[in-house]
Amino acid sequence: MNEEQIDIEKGKAQEPDTTEKAEPTKPQKAATEKPAPKSEETTLKEALQEQAREDEEALTSSVTLRKILGGDFLTASMIRRQIGLILIIVAFTIVYISNRYSCQRDQLEIDKLNKELQDAKYRALSSSSMLTEKCRESHVLDMLKNNKDSVLHIADQPPYIIYVPEK
Repeated sequence: MNEEQIDIEKGKAQEPDTTEKAEPTKPQKAATEKPAPKSEETTLKEALQEQAREDEEALTSSVTLRKILGGDFLTASMIRRQIGLILIIVAFTIVYISNRYSCQRDQLEIDKLNKELQDAKYRALSSSSMLTEKCRESHVLDMLKNNKDSVLHIADQPPYIIYVPEK
């Protein structure tokens, strides 16, 4: 940087040389005043651009582990170039997390329903075994013997078939 740019950065504007004692005429004043702001604006722009470029180092073709771990490769220009990719990665990460949460919730519901199904199977098996026990012939005979009011008893003769002639 030259001295003029350094003065502009510090906020000191270059003042015109006042060693002349003669007052310039109006056309001379206008001619001398107009170019000065343009040159100051351009030098100010140049100074700002230079300062902005100082923060951003150019990417080198050699990317080392030290640069990656140190974060040196994450410059503003690289981030700006890759913003689309970063947004896609963030969106996929959010979808992945929400999908995982949904799957975990569904898995918990499936486990709960499997436990209910297992309990229902055990209850059905228990009921079936109790019914089978109560319907067993020996159990029915014992109930008939204990209940004296019943007219039912075990048959002494085997069953026989009745034939009905067809007309």
